[in-house]
This record gives sequence, C-alpha cells and structure tokens, in this order.
Amino acid sequence: MEGRLFTFLGTIGGHGQEWIILSHYILVLGIIFLIARAATRKLQLVPTGAQNVMETFVDGIIKMGTDTMGEKNARTYMPLIASLAIVIFVSNMMGVIPGFEAPTSNINFTLSLALIVFVYYNYLGIKTNGFINYFKHFMGPMPVLAPLMFPIEIISHISRIISLSFRLFGSIRGDDMFLMVLLMLVPWLLPLPGFFLLTAFGFLQAFIFSILTYVYIAGSVMMEHDEH
Repeated sequence: MEGRLFTFLGTIGGHGQEWIILSHYILVLGIIFLIARAATRKLQLVPTGAQNVMETFVDGIIKMGTDTMGEKNARTYMPLIASLAIVIFVSNMMGVIPGFEAPTSNINFTLSLALIVFVYYNYLGIKTNGFINYFKHFMGPMPVLAPLMFPIEIISHISRIISLSFRLFGSIRGDDMFLMVLLMLVPWLLPLPGFFLLTAFGFLQAFIFSILTYVYIAGSVMMEHDEH
C-alpha cells in the first residue's frame, strides 16, 4: 500500500521509502532553516512576526524543562530539546498536507531520534556522576536488591528506545492512514475538522517526545537529588 501512495517528491525520485523519507526530511530541514532565517534576519527588542513566534517557542521549551530540572538546567539542554521538538513538529505537520509524507511516519527515522536521546542522556549521566556511580545507581538503595534491580533498570532504560520511537511512529503512521482514508471517502472540503485534529495530534507528539527527553536527562544528571 505504501508504494501506491502519491507524493509530489515521489514523482521526482520514485516512491521508494528511502527516497521518500530522505527527501521529505531534507525539505523539513529547509523549512526550519527558512523559519530560523526569517526569525533572526532583523532582530528587534520588541519581537514581531517570525521572531516573536520563535522566541515564544524557545520560551515554551525552557518553561517545559524548568518544571523538570530547574531553569538553569533547562536552558543548558534547551538547544537539543528545541531542535528535536521543531524537527518532529514540522515533520508531523508535513504529513497533514496531502501529497507529502511525514518523515516521522517511518520507524527508522523515529528510532534514530530515540537513539540520539538514549545515547545523549546516558553520556551526560556518566560524565556528570562518573561511570561507576552512574551504574551503581541502577542497583537500588540496598545492596541485597542489586541482583534484582540492576537487570530491571537496564531493561527499563533500553525499553525507552522502543517507547520513544514506537509511540511517535505509531501515532503519525496512524494519522497518515486516517487522512488517506478520509480523503478517499469524502470531498476535499469536508475533512477540514480532521485536519485540525491531526494538527493537534502532531503538536501533542512533539510535546511528549520533548518532555520525556527532559525527564530522561534530568534523571541522569540529577541522581543525587533523587537519592535525597
């Protein structure tokens, strides 16, 4: 069924999944570049237009992380979270437009994002706490529980890769299928409520991925606070 779905970019390089995802991801990066360019071209003390939108976006990302790890840490890790959020959001929105496909509807793409988060927060945990202390935290509060707690913690952390990637992939893939069926059953003007619903879902998935990334980073770099 995927091979029969029409996309504008597919008419250029074919409808193979590798080309479709790569070309749409490049398009996503181009859109983000244009937005960033428009927001920073004429910086003003009182922001307007694209600058106002991007400052509101960055401020929202910081406030999201402040509740999890404090404002200082939220600002420190904001570049990564904001980058993930805007890539996921623009990718999700692309899938709402007929004739385009969301890169996030491909499991390889969402798995790559999840692996970035997994490697990064574990790297931060080891760097901040030291290798031994970081994995010692996996053994639980009592040495007698270590043989049980350590494998459970390892499995729990690995399962985060599956949780992040499959949640995003499943939601966006389901949205794409819903939109395809909707456009097949009703005229173009009638599915407008469905488009608004898909837009809300796309925003929600970007928010969930971002807040979970903040939570995972907070858990790895603020282990001493958890102990107290």
